[in-house]
Amino acid sequence: MARAISGGTISFGLVSIPVQLYSATQASAGVSFNLLHAKCGTRVKQQYVCPLDNEIVPRDAMVKGYEFAKDQYVTFTTEELKSMEEKATQTIDIAQFVPIERIDPVYYDKAYYLGPEKGGEKAYRLLAEVMKETKRAAVARYAARGKQYIVMLRAADGAQGGTGIVMQTLLYGDEVRSFSEIPVGDATVREGELNLAKQLVDQIATETFNPGDYEDEVRKRIQADIERKVQGQEIAAPEPAAEPGRVIDLMEALKASLGAKNKNAAPTNQTAENRTPATGGVPARKPARRAAASPNAAADETKPEAKGEAKGEVRRRAAKH
Repeated sequence: MARAISGGTISFGLVSIPVQLYSATQASAGVSFNLLHAKCGTRVKQQYVCPLDNEIVPRDAMVKGYEFAKDQYVTFTTEELKSMEEKATQTIDIAQFVPIERIDPVYYDKAYYLGPEKGGEKAYRLLAEVMKETKRAAVARYAARGKQYIVMLRAADGAQGGTGIVMQTLLYGDEVRSFSEIPVGDATVREGELNLAKQLVDQIATETFNPGDYEDEVRKRIQADIERKVQGQEIAAPEPAAEPGRVIDLMEALKASLGAKNKNAAPTNQTAENRTPATGGVPARKPARRAAASPNAAADETKPEAKGEAKGEVRRRAAKH
């Protein structure tokens, strides 16, 4: 059972909806390595060293500072830092509703599930259903952990009992680089190329995305190598993957891709011996095995070439006489 990490209140007009926040993601099961002393295998500790005095600085002798010019800092006390933090009101204050497709996913940051607290189930369900029916998402401000966030609330299926609400923290406008900074070149796509590309898309198109169809193959391989190492075995570096060839002729590359997909889709369980003729529904019979000839018959049988040579010899003798 998921555990709430925080509480809050959705402010929706004059309606207040008490909710609980749950993390939508879980800690990655990724592989991490520790730094050890190569001499004795002991895990090393991190220390901070002052390069000017060349001495280790304990945490109680540190202060926080802001660099306002090259190598020039202004320092702050703990009390000053706390006074600058945003007061955590835990209120999710909805500012507007916008069509959900108008929010570019490039602004998505971290996701949370919202669940209603006791007594707020009906208002919670109302907000979820109205966003689902109107296909709009709520954009709101949310203050927590000393910061102010811009968040998006959207309806999502899959919650216990029906439609739920997902809160997605968003990046601010100045935190996202403009795509206009990225050069993409100037090229014209021909209609034939576009049609072939559409066929290729159609071959692997699906209507749903199932995350369970994908696994972290690299993580599985590393974990298997680690297990072999634990068992005392050696591990070898994998063969380097072949670099993909550069596209010279786009049309030929598209045709080759379509051909490869069609070849993979062709049935492979039918052999030449059990294929049925195009005009019949019964497998063709194999030709009858020829009866073995007797030794005497083989001796009596004269080859056509031998017969021709004998007739020529008779004619030459007749001409001499």
